[in-house]
Amino acid sequence: MYAYIDGKLTFKNPAYVVVEAGGIGYHINISLNTYSALADAERCKLYTWLHVKEDAHTLYGFADEGERRLFLHLISVSGIGPNTGRMILSSITPVEIQTAIVQADLPLIQRIKGLGAKTAQRLVLELQDKLKKEGSDSLISMPQHNTVKDEALSALVMLGFAKQTAEKTIDQILKVTEGTLSVEQLIKQALKNL
Repeated sequence: MYAYIDGKLTFKNPAYVVVEAGGIGYHINISLNTYSALADAERCKLYTWLHVKEDAHTLYGFADEGERRLFLHLISVSGIGPNTGRMILSSITPVEIQTAIVQADLPLIQRIKGLGAKTAQRLVLELQDKLKKEGSDSLISMPQHNTVKDEALSALVMLGFAKQTAEKTIDQILKVTEGTLSVEQLIKQALKNL
């Protein structure tokens, strides 16, 4: 529902912040990673996810799009809810979490408070292939001014194609067409070749 909230940071502690945007103060739960990233900022932009339950609507905020994406992967695993996902992101950095899952580093994952052996194994089993497919740079925020190639590659990865395969296909098409295609044309051509 909310992609991000950009506004004045009126209150901050390690568990949550209050961001004022448009005259409304949003209570947003954050991880320690996001808390560190905010430092002494007076304004901030947090990428958000809204958790809707019968008795509450809870906003979770992240310093960047990559952290939010990892959080959504984590909570997709059975037995891991938003608070556990936030605990995982507070324990070690998102890059360390992704590396631990991809490399099946169960001892590191189990050191995170609240995660036992079975949950750690389930995390690796359910997320290892997804995170490998996205590539090691998936936690880096997308640049604001994407090239045609970047936008087409991003779209193909979101459609479920492996990043390396999609990138190779796009490069071949761009070589032949000498980069004269629009994003839509490039995606359509790539879909025919994949």
